[in-house]
Amino acid sequence: MTERLNRAQPYAVGLFRIVVGLLFACHGAASLFGVLGGADGSGGTAETGAWPNWYAAVIELVGGCLVLLGLGTRVAALISSGSMAYAYFKVHQPNALWPMENSGEGAAMFCWAFLLLIFTGSGAFGLDRLFTKDSAAAEQPSTQQTPVAA
Repeated sequence: MTERLNRAQPYAVGLFRIVVGLLFACHGAASLFGVLGGADGSGGTAETGAWPNWYAAVIELVGGCLVLLGLGTRVAALISSGSMAYAYFKVHQPNALWPMENSGEGAAMFCWAFLLLIFTGSGAFGLDRLFTKDSAAAEQPSTQQTPVAA
């Protein structure tokens, strides 16, 4: 059973990445364009250039789309995770210690989900894998060593 689960791991990570990226991009689109309820739930948008809301929304939209596509996943996840850590500690945590008390569950979950993707990479279905295969195939003949028979 463990072997079957290990073989399915890249696909599970890929699906996890797609869902997390889509949800994160939706947050950014809501804040920037007022869709899906908008930034405040009533169709509002973040004021252009306003710190930190507008910048966070740009990171959410761009980072979410990159993670969704699996393109530059580790870098996008690093920036997105840092953005959510900042959001938690600067916006939510001063109100109360625990995420349940300060409405910071979303920021905390996104932060940890992106931190996981930094270490796992894009998994299956990501565009990162296309570029990795091409570069690995180009380097393989020069780094491949032939065994020496004694």
